[in-house]
Amino acid sequence: MNSEDLPIPGGRDVRATLDAPESDDADAVVVACPPHPQHRGHRGDARLTAVSEFLTDRGVACLRFDYGDWDEGYGEREDARNALRWARDRYDRVGVFGFSFGGAVAALAAATVDPQPAAVSLLAPASQLAADLDVAAALDDIEAPVQVVYGTRDDTADWRPLVERAEALGHETVEMSADHFFVGQHAKVADAVGGFLAGELVER
Repeated sequence: MNSEDLPIPGGRDVRATLDAPESDDADAVVVACPPHPQHRGHRGDARLTAVSEFLTDRGVACLRFDYGDWDEGYGEREDARNALRWARDRYDRVGVFGFSFGGAVAALAAATVDPQPAAVSLLAPASQLAADLDVAAALDDIEAPVQVVYGTRDDTADWRPLVERAEALGHETVEMSADHFFVGQHAKVADAVGGFLAGELVER
């Protein structure tokens, strides 16, 4: 895996790391949204790097980024949209993934960017960030295949409304016996999330 640090263009100071396969000929990329920046969430999060390693081993690049200044979810959504636009300009197929707060941001960005990503995976996502940042409702506006992975012992994120909405829409949901942080299960998370994303972006 080859990694390169770079800025993401836009109105906010957003820095990213692009992980590319050793072959360096990837035509698909996944944008990875980190957890809550006010709770030490960043692009080096262990769940994001585990998924990135899984993807690059299978020929898919991964763009992990840090949000700009805290903006209650609104600026962070725009950061993700800008990262998706950057990726779209450089790759044929683009997916998006996020963990916790980042899962909410990934869904909100996917629902409101044009063109939308080709695949969306949400790990332990929050169902709502604000009254007008309703993540569960945003699923209705996502045209791509969606996967939601959640831990049954997660008492940190209010994931249930989003999982119920995903199931009602026929999206893939993956239940794990885990807490919010999937302690000791990062490889299992990478298999589930990375397998879904690689399947949608490479094998189709």
